[in-house]
Amino acid sequence: MESIASKTAARRRAAFGASVGTLIEYYDYYLYGLGAATVFPKVFFPSDSATAALLASFASFAVGFLLRPIGGIVFGHVGDRAGRKAALMITVIGMGLATAAIGLIPSTARIGLLAPILLVVCRSFQGLFVGGEMGGAATLIVEHAPPGQRGLYGSLLIIGAGIANVMSAGLMAVLAQSEAWFVAWGWRLPFLFSIVLVVIATILRSRLEESEEFQELARERDRAPEKQKSPLLEALRHPKNAILGILMGLVQSIAGYVVLTFGLSLVVKEGVSPQVGFVGTFIVGVLQIFVAPAWGAISDRVGRRNLYIAASVFLALVVYPVFLLYQTKEPMLIWLAMIIGFVIPGVATQATLQTMLTEMFDVEARTTGVNIGYQLSNTFGGGFAPMICVALVAAAGGAVWPVAVYVAVIALASILGTVFASLRPDIAAPDRSLGGAVQAQS
Repeated sequence: MESIASKTAARRRAAFGASVGTLIEYYDYYLYGLGAATVFPKVFFPSDSATAALLASFASFAVGFLLRPIGGIVFGHVGDRAGRKAALMITVIGMGLATAAIGLIPSTARIGLLAPILLVVCRSFQGLFVGGEMGGAATLIVEHAPPGQRGLYGSLLIIGAGIANVMSAGLMAVLAQSEAWFVAWGWRLPFLFSIVLVVIATILRSRLEESEEFQELARERDRAPEKQKSPLLEALRHPKNAILGILMGLVQSIAGYVVLTFGLSLVVKEGVSPQVGFVGTFIVGVLQIFVAPAWGAISDRVGRRNLYIAASVFLALVVYPVFLLYQTKEPMLIWLAMIIGFVIPGVATQATLQTMLTEMFDVEARTTGVNIGYQLSNTFGGGFAPMICVALVAAAGGAVWPVAVYVAVIALASILGTVFASLRPDIAAPDRSLGGAVQAQS
């Protein structure tokens, strides 16, 4: 029997190893989002029309999401067959190298059309590798969680996201003090810094151990290798949960990209310094580090389903007032809007979604199942959200109310998906949502 001390050590290694990869995932994606909103329209997509340049920049942002489902299937298969650790080692190295490469691409002014083409290629590789990241990380950390603490353990991944917010926004804020130098060279340094993060993550993840649940599955496969089935087919054996997982994830996927990424582009277009947005994102990141585990712990007590629905409703209600605060152009009010619009509802959905997704699939296809829900929802929702918001505001003559309607529709879809999803119960922490009924996967 494995001792309590060794189990505790394994849990800590799982938490650190999984979270540091999530840190890189969000660092790279937040960083690209900040660049797409402020720098890339000038560096890679120069145009006489600011709206056209911004649309082109956000289109390159969306491209990365198109490869995420493919990466989710490919590395989900690796994680469910060869082990969560193998998948996580590949994805974190690939993601970091693709991000660093972006920092080396010359501007359009220097090499012409080749510059945006190279940017899109690197962005595509980002999407491919990040597609397998969350499924493996969430599965590993939740499988190591003690009874009654799945929500808390799953939310630890979002601490990495908060640190990523702090690092990406903090570096950009410091470097943006000289705007001319920042546009010419300064923005590249945070992208190149990704190499350092890759080295750290590789060292930490090399010490990871598979969960007892997966080890038992591996032993069963050794005893009956002829019974092995494709993880993708196993995940799709429950098409209801696969579809509902995608719907559930939509609101989580758009929260940050609407409130923070598109919101930053909106205030910059109105003449506010990009540094105001970078500082606000930094503040959000600091709060995210402490708020995420609190939301996770709350979900263990009140039920993840209840918390996720409440956060979705809250986001739909506050998104319009948030953009009204942005339009004041006052830094303090902009930062307040970021906190109201993201730290409360956005972090609550981030902190609970990956745990709920792991509770929807059996161990033999869990990584693939989580990736299907998480990555497809991010592709359909978050990937196109900034571009859709720019187009909606342009079509409405500068009014932001269509964005509020768009967010409300997405929130409703996620609420319906959450209501009807089947979640396996957590020992010592039964799901109290929807009259106390817990539906196990059938």
